[in-house]
Amino acid sequence: MQILKLNNGTEIPAIGFGVFLIPDDGTCEKAVSDALKVGYRLIDTAAAYMNEKGVGKAIAKSGIPREEIYVESKLWLQDYGYENAKKGIDTSLKNLGLDYIDLYLLHQPYFDTTGAWKALEEGVNEGKIRSIGISNHTTQFLDKLLPQMKIKPVINQMECNPLFQQKELREYMIPYDITLQAWYPLGHGSKELFENEILKSIANKYNKSVGQVILRWHVEEGIIPIPK
Repeated sequence: MQILKLNNGTEIPAIGFGVFLIPDDGTCEKAVSDALKVGYRLIDTAAAYMNEKGVGKAIAKSGIPREEIYVESKLWLQDYGYENAKKGIDTSLKNLGLDYIDLYLLHQPYFDTTGAWKALEEGVNEGKIRSIGISNHTTQFLDKLLPQMKIKPVINQMECNPLFQQKELREYMIPYDITLQAWYPLGHGSKELFENEILKSIANKYNKSVGQVILRWHVEEGIIPIPK
């Protein structure tokens, strides 16, 4: 698995497995277990997905050393604000059954993001979180939040694929060395994406699937895709 270095010196796998919309009725646990068996080492979940427990169970049963699995989760809006965010971090740790989370994001750019970010920064200082980042933050929201940060985000997770490349945002983040991480990297199975003639021709040329070509595009661009 290719590894990328983030702006705080930590390392992250170049591709991950996402569990959005996978129910926590044993389905999520099995999906993560299968993903780990085929070689995934970055697992992306969120408090709002309501399946952190399933992710934690799969990791605990995997037999893979904890330090070899990169766990990412996100704080939801109901836990924004300083005090609520501190509780939210502890809840995620409890649900995951972990001593620390490798990467924790602000899931959306609304409400008291400043207070929530302060709690995330304290989580880093307390050893509960290794790295912190943001999700769904456009340049407008970054303009507002970045000046108030003591610790800069390592990641901004946004929708991104070859037909929606986020060029303006990526250019904006270069001076801060913030890495783009992509949700819906496969366009949620978009016919427009998978039937794209250029992508199909590349896939045929290299005897790959269109999905493989799309994910390779992300990796070549330094974007971390989180397919599901």
